[in-house]
Amino acid sequence: STDGGRNLSLDSIPMGLPMSDPTAWATAMNNLGMAPMGMTGQPLLPDFDPALGMMTGIPPINPMMPGLGIVPPPIPPDMPAVKEIIHCKSCTLFPPNPHLPPPATRERPPGCKTVFVGGLPENGTEQIIMEVFEQCGEVIAIRKSKKNFCHIRFAEEFMVDKALYLSGYRIRLGSSTDKKDTGRLHVDFAQARDDLYEWECKQRMLAREERHRRRLAEERFRPPSPPPVVHYSDHECSVVAEKLKDDTKFSEAIQTLLTWIERGEVNRRTANNFYSMIQSANSHIRRLVNEKAAHEKEMEEAKEKFKLALSGILVQFEQIVAVYHSASKQKAWDHFTKAQRKNISVWCKQAEEIRNIHNDELMGIRREEEMEMSDEEIEDPSEMKETEESALVSQVEALKEENDSLRWQLDAYRNEVELLKQEQGKASRDEDTTKEQQMKLLQQALQGMQKHLLKVQEEYKKREAELEKVKEDKLKIETLLENLKEQESSTSRLCACSQEKECPVEKTLSNSPVKSEREVLLVGIISTFLHVHPFGASIEYICSYLQRLDSKICTAEVEVLMTRLQNTFRQELSGVGASLEKRWKFCGFDGLKMT
Repeated sequence: STDGGRNLSLDSIPMGLPMSDPTAWATAMNNLGMAPMGMTGQPLLPDFDPALGMMTGIPPINPMMPGLGIVPPPIPPDMPAVKEIIHCKSCTLFPPNPHLPPPATRERPPGCKTVFVGGLPENGTEQIIMEVFEQCGEVIAIRKSKKNFCHIRFAEEFMVDKALYLSGYRIRLGSSTDKKDTGRLHVDFAQARDDLYEWECKQRMLAREERHRRRLAEERFRPPSPPPVVHYSDHECSVVAEKLKDDTKFSEAIQTLLTWIERGEVNRRTANNFYSMIQSANSHIRRLVNEKAAHEKEMEEAKEKFKLALSGILVQFEQIVAVYHSASKQKAWDHFTKAQRKNISVWCKQAEEIRNIHNDELMGIRREEEMEMSDEEIEDPSEMKETEESALVSQVEALKEENDSLRWQLDAYRNEVELLKQEQGKASRDEDTTKEQQMKLLQQALQGMQKHLLKVQEEYKKREAELEKVKEDKLKIETLLENLKEQESSTSRLCACSQEKECPVEKTLSNSPVKSEREVLLVGIISTFLHVHPFGASIEYICSYLQRLDSKICTAEVEVLMTRLQNTFRQELSGVGASLEKRWKFCGFDGLKMT
């Protein structure tokens, strides 16, 4: 029977080969992820664990390979693959050399359930192929070719991984040594349209499920829709009109009014009602403007409070820093321990950093106010130059004040340095290092202040130069305005004279056959065209060429122009009878001699 032919047997092996080790076949089937079965249907080994796909006591090739439907990971080099001889009813499979590299395979197509099997024996039948590969899983179809290869389609994707395990095995039918009864199996992935179609259907189904899940999640988190707007009626109109007068219900009522207008509820009968509602909505503009002004006033007051509070905080920071500086002087400094001195210096640095940050913030607020004031001044275009000059003057004054303050700070630093030098001679040797550090810090601060002072002086000079340039430009503009007025008066006189002179020139131009520059250009182009055509050309041919350059040119205009210039163009008749044709020729060289 066919079922008996497909079962694998250990007892009835053709050629009468004895099974020296009954666990060899079990090892091979274990590597394929199947429970080893005998002819009676009983398991060969009782300790087989189908959940793990391997048996205790038998090392598997790779636990990840069978039945997972994924590409197996590479086998580590320290664990060599063990492949055993597989005995079937009609054939025997001999494993490849374990030292050879694994057989190459193509890239796995998506949803692959079909394998290509090459290297089959010439005498191999479909029954033998089924006998070998049905142990990998349920076989749906076998397409065998006449040229020793076939395609096998399995029911599931993971069965393909089991079939690839047999790649490289040598197959022998019975005990024959004939070439037609032997072959080397090569199993590889195959690309089948049925597999791709099923995979795409599955992907589309998964995408539909995912979209459905997302839609449910979106609907769960979607905010509730607003209540529907009631339809227009006289009663609803009176209700909305009352709501429009109430400040608390104004937003709801104005939305209803907008919806009614967009729906087209306005007509001759309801126009007065809608006008009264629009008028009541317009009355809220003054209220909104007053609210905005009140909020702006509150914001300005809050800014002023913030500025005052920040300036008060800065004053307190200055006092704290002054306390630290006075504590750092020798009168009090000598009585502190080293740890106390270290803490005081650290606190002083932290306080100075925080003070500088707050000072920068306050200066930034003041700069913003100055920028706002300057923007308001720039809006008047008539006073642009005056504002620029006043801004430059104010900047120069500010630089002067900054220069004076820097000088005073320099004098204060010099006095402190002199005091430190006087006190340095009286101090003990233990405190020399700390004083030297203070001296270095003060010298660095002095150098920085001197550099800043030089920069301020350079900026002061630049501002003065800019002021002088602005004044010079102002004088130049005034002189230019006077010159322009004089030129206008002189040009008005010249125009009257030129009009009198142009009258005889126009009379002479009117007598010439060419009346405009456009006609001169047309004469030149036509002359060039006819010079290339010595036997002449018809007026239609000439106009077709000219219309490529300008589509507005008409035939009558060109013909009138050419008839006016008799010394340049000449019209001749050529042909006989029905082929009689008028041709224009260029005769400018002959006309030059005649004129």
